[in-house]
Amino acid sequence: MKRNAKAVWAGSLKEGNGDLTTESNVLNNTQYSYKTRFEDGKGTNPEELVAAAHAGCFTMQLTAYLTEAGYRVASLETKCDIDFQNGSVVGSHLSVIGRVDDISTEAFQQHVKKAEQNCPMSKLLDTKITSNATLVEN
Repeated sequence: MKRNAKAVWAGSLKEGNGDLTTESNVLNNTQYSYKTRFEDGKGTNPEELVAAAHAGCFTMQLTAYLTEAGYRVASLETKCDIDFQNGSVVGSHLSVIGRVDDISTEAFQQHVKKAEQNCPMSKLLDTKITSNATLVEN
């Protein structure tokens, strides 16, 4: 399976701008620019997209591990913070809130760590990956 996205850029780095389109058209000529990446411009940026990809991938992997272990997942909500410093991604932090039936906090934490280390996006990222998890009652 292969997935794709297209980036188009016009102009210089600081004054130019671009747009991103994904194969699914979920992003369709979505604007990005120097200002959206390094300032407070309106639009997206590569680090935001990596954060979305990592949060989504991790959450699906965690769901798979929990389901395989026999737990019923009511919901998982994951926020990913990408740490971008001096032109490099230096970290990715995953914060997950889980509503999972009949699981101990310890077992939940173990599955979180396993998903943190093994989801495909974690394997792709060459950076420090951390997580914290909160288990709440249904």
